[in-house]
Amino acid sequence: MSQKKFQELNLNDAFLFAAALEDSETCRLVLELLLGKAVGPVKVRAERSLLYSKDFRYVRLDVFASDEVDVAYNLEMQNAHRAELPKRSRFHQAGMDVAALRPGQDFRELPPSYVIFICTYDPFSSGFYRYTFEERCLENGEALGDGTQKIFLNTRGINDQDVPPELIQFLRYVEHSTEEVAKNSPDGRLRKLHGKIAALKRSREWEEAYMTMEELLKEREAKGEAKGEAKGRSLMLELISRMAADGLFDELGRLKEDEGLRIAMLEKYHLI
Repeated sequence: MSQKKFQELNLNDAFLFAAALEDSETCRLVLELLLGKAVGPVKVRAERSLLYSKDFRYVRLDVFASDEVDVAYNLEMQNAHRAELPKRSRFHQAGMDVAALRPGQDFRELPPSYVIFICTYDPFSSGFYRYTFEERCLENGEALGDGTQKIFLNTRGINDQDVPPELIQFLRYVEHSTEEVAKNSPDGRLRKLHGKIAALKRSREWEEAYMTMEELLKEREAKGEAKGEAKGRSLMLELISRMAADGLFDELGRLKEDEGLRIAMLEKYHLI
């Protein structure tokens, strides 16, 4: 587990990514930089999922958002190579469609949607910064027109001449979230995003939430808990993220000692 201070985190760190994209304007800026087009005001769905692997070596965060013209987005940070990533994108797409269409609604009312993975490795080994997939006819290449796209971003891309420079700078910023990288961007949106990330890192409340998470991880690892208890640990870490997002910083410090509070909060967020 990383021993970095909160102020040293890069945007590819799941905790910072979760905290940053709780802010709707930050989420909008990220979407614009990734998609290369204007995005209207964004509403971030609260019930995103923060899940840890059994050994805490990678983290998956889903951010669900929609904009004012009813376009749906699913953002996920990926720091570990996953062979099943294409089928994971299929699963996310299905979940978005089920959530978007109420009983009795016509299929024509399904909104356009994007499933977006930000990867700190090359998911398809072609050196591209961006891989975009949509349904097409195998015989004539005609687009199906179902309104969906799956986009895989690669922070290690090498085809600089094929993508906008602002996308390249953003993907560099994901791994190196510094003032130096931000100020060299040709797009003011990245500098604005960095301002929001810098302000977040100055938050004593979010720093304490991060420290609480780190302490819990160290405590669990020191005890050498069995692999079968990983689910319980991931629930506790998801709870910390959700409480911090709701501003319940005063209660966070009591989680370790107050079992009654832990149970109450787990029930509050429907985690048990």
